[in-house]
Amino acid sequence: MDANKVTLWGAANLDGFSTPPNSNDKPFAFAVSLIFPMNPQIMAGIQNGPNQAYADEYARVNQIINEISKQLAEKIISRGYSAKPLAASVRSDPVHIRADFPHKTAATRAGLGWIGRHCQLITRPFGSWIRLGTVFTDMPLSCGPALEKSFCGTCMKCVRACPAGALTGTAWHPGVGRDAILDAAACDTWKKKHFFAYHKGHNCGICSSVCPHSVKTLKNDRFSEFRRF
Repeated sequence: MDANKVTLWGAANLDGFSTPPNSNDKPFAFAVSLIFPMNPQIMAGIQNGPNQAYADEYARVNQIINEISKQLAEKIISRGYSAKPLAASVRSDPVHIRADFPHKTAATRAGLGWIGRHCQLITRPFGSWIRLGTVFTDMPLSCGPALEKSFCGTCMKCVRACPAGALTGTAWHPGVGRDAILDAAACDTWKKKHFFAYHKGHNCGICSSVCPHSVKTLKNDRFSEFRRF
């Protein structure tokens, strides 16, 4: 496993959460949450909508996530525990526009970030210009304290930028459901109508492109690997 590609990670205690079942048809107690940064120049360039560079970057990072998540799960299994990787960007419930489990929940439980008003995870190092991976396991892990506070303050830039009007402006805290923050159906309908050329309407990113926590990372030395291109 190329651990150098995992820029930020943490362990989450998922006791009490409904996860995909393990081999004994029981929920997993823990998860490893993995953070993968996107190219900041590409992310800064989609304020008017997605483009082919963004669609390609989205696919590239998703492929890395799936490969590393699979390798990590195999490594955990080789040590005698159960593990299951959660695929990147796969809707197991297309009607309700949901995956088997929210990557963001594992990440907040691992203390890696909070949910912004754009309903995406925001991290300190990279803002929301990231993609997430999750590997469930029953291997006992030392878990970081869950992050249970939003640091968006009064900022509403993402809400104003959303062309679908899908963001309510509600601030996140644990227990706030997705529907209180995002009208997922309105978001999905807009993307499929206007941006179908990019992964059949699964891509937009406008709200994330204007997030101040994300924009400031253009000057972050941890993004220096992208500046060579």
